[in-house]
Amino acid sequence: MVSDPDIFRNIKDKLQTSASVKTVYGEPVTAEGKTIIPVARVRYGFGAGGGTGPVADQAVGATGGGGGVEIAPVGIIEITSSETRYISFEGHRRTVRKLVIGAVIALLLLRRRKRK
Repeated sequence: MVSDPDIFRNIKDKLQTSASVKTVYGEPVTAEGKTIIPVARVRYGFGAGGGTGPVADQAVGATGGGGGVEIAPVGIIEITSSETRYISFEGHRRTVRKLVIGAVIALLLLRRRKRK
């Protein structure tokens, strides 16, 4: 059976190897006088626990844990000879979401109008 300290040590080791600058900032790509560096948002979540309790007149113990990682692109850094700028994808996502929601509402209203 894996002990509680071993579970936490394993989680810590995994985080130390995966949580780095290279996870957030991707490899630079250079073309046509520009260098593009992808930027991502990284979220980690994890938990672990354990306990003991009586089962058929015996003390039984158990431990467990789990976790997950979410990585989502959020923008790019563009480097040229004249400037360096950050270009966010977040504004574009909001616009696309609004367009999709508007299209769904329009379709529902059209369907409703056709039924009358």
